[in-house]
Amino acid sequence: MEFLIILLAATAAVSAVHGGAGRVLTLERVFPANKTVELEVLRARDRVRHARILQSFSGGIVDFNVAGTSDPYYGGLYFTKVKLGSPPKEFNVQIDTGSDILWVTCSSCSDCPQSSGFGVDLNFFNAGSSSTASSVSCSDSVCSSIVQTSDASCSEGNQCGYRFQYGDGSGTSGHYVTDLFYFDTIVGPSMVANSSAYITFGCSTYQTGSLTKPDKAIDGIFGFGQRDLSVVSQLSSHGITPKVFSHCLKGDGTGGGKLVLGEILDPTMVYSPLVPSQPHYNLDLQSIVVNGQMLPIDPAVFATSDNHGTIVDTGTTLTYLVADAFEPFVNAITSAVSQSTTPVLSKDTQCYLVTSSINEIFPEVSLNFAGGAAMVLKPENYLVHGDPEGGTPWCMGFQKVQNGVSILGDLVLKDKIFVYDLSKKRIGWTDYDCSNDVNVSITSSKDEYRYAGELSESSSSRTTTSVVLQALLLHMVAVTLGSLLYGK
Repeated sequence: MEFLIILLAATAAVSAVHGGAGRVLTLERVFPANKTVELEVLRARDRVRHARILQSFSGGIVDFNVAGTSDPYYGGLYFTKVKLGSPPKEFNVQIDTGSDILWVTCSSCSDCPQSSGFGVDLNFFNAGSSSTASSVSCSDSVCSSIVQTSDASCSEGNQCGYRFQYGDGSGTSGHYVTDLFYFDTIVGPSMVANSSAYITFGCSTYQTGSLTKPDKAIDGIFGFGQRDLSVVSQLSSHGITPKVFSHCLKGDGTGGGKLVLGEILDPTMVYSPLVPSQPHYNLDLQSIVVNGQMLPIDPAVFATSDNHGTIVDTGTTLTYLVADAFEPFVNAITSAVSQSTTPVLSKDTQCYLVTSSINEIFPEVSLNFAGGAAMVLKPENYLVHGDPEGGTPWCMGFQKVQNGVSILGDLVLKDKIFVYDLSKKRIGWTDYDCSNDVNVSITSSKDEYRYAGELSESSSSRTTTSVVLQALLLHMVAVTLGSLLYGK
């Protein structure tokens, strides 16, 4: 009924403008009346159409639910769900800002884990079971462009393949596939719509290292890097999302949090510029302050160059400091709490026996970055639970690395909003209770409007079909009126 009323109103408006003379439009069937069409073909066609309609709204954000925790004794990683293929199949993938590619395990992987210690069912992608999947050949422009960045190879047949090695020594190899990727798009005030778009992602046929261990097994890795093949870059290049994403990783309890392809807003946000021309999210760490005292660390140890610098990486559980910064840091913490704790060594790690809350004993820490942006760390941002049976309830969560790369992992990233603004080439953050709702910005590609809407953990369930349909229909009517009235 609402559809008829809208169309009648639009017809009346056109008729009034043209002095009551209506225009006759000839309609033809896309599919002949006497031909049977598979339901999935119709759905696929509608999905493409809906993607075009939603794209014209320009500026929607994509919302994902987050599970997992930063606690190393409970897996030490955060993951989300993605849906791929036709019909859609759901996959749990680790959130990783330290890599670029989204990949999931292929059904042809014979030695990959079959069960997971995270209590989730492992799923496998089968391109042959998806009516919309297609392999990426070596002659494809997508493959030729990423071969130059070492993200692809063409040594086996005509399939565009890949091989990745991660910092912990684990690795994966496989081939690229293009298929539909499903997501919830917030297109305006109180409007959330289900949509999809074709993306290119990896299908893993071989895994090594920690990726093969069932206790930490997951369906794949969701890379949020800056290169062209990341999902963020693919969707933003088509005008579906802005070139910015945000997360808020909950540290306490069962973890979880929020992840959006869009900008989370908060008035207390501070920003630091990204170091240019780097493959990772490098920030310029300049000094460390413990209990109000700046540590005697030469700033040169943090300088960014080949195999040196400071990166932000959600795929890392703990936090790693170069040796020249690590020793002064641990010494300063130990000195500050020596009167109220019993410092002990456990497996070469500095630990502390405590009799009261760590927030009452341990000092505040500040990591100071370029642009005057300070990242304030509470004790739970640099300490982890030790072995209670061994009498070491709290241990240093920062680790020493011999190379020149300091890595800010989930330990310091949790309980904060982080915004990766790739358009303005900066990262912002602020302390936040990630169990609370957040405000998100929806900005059109032409910056015609800016809306701060509220996003909760159950935002996708707020959507009603009628609201989305009304929005889409009103938009189509407006386009039709423009065409009829102005010949555009």
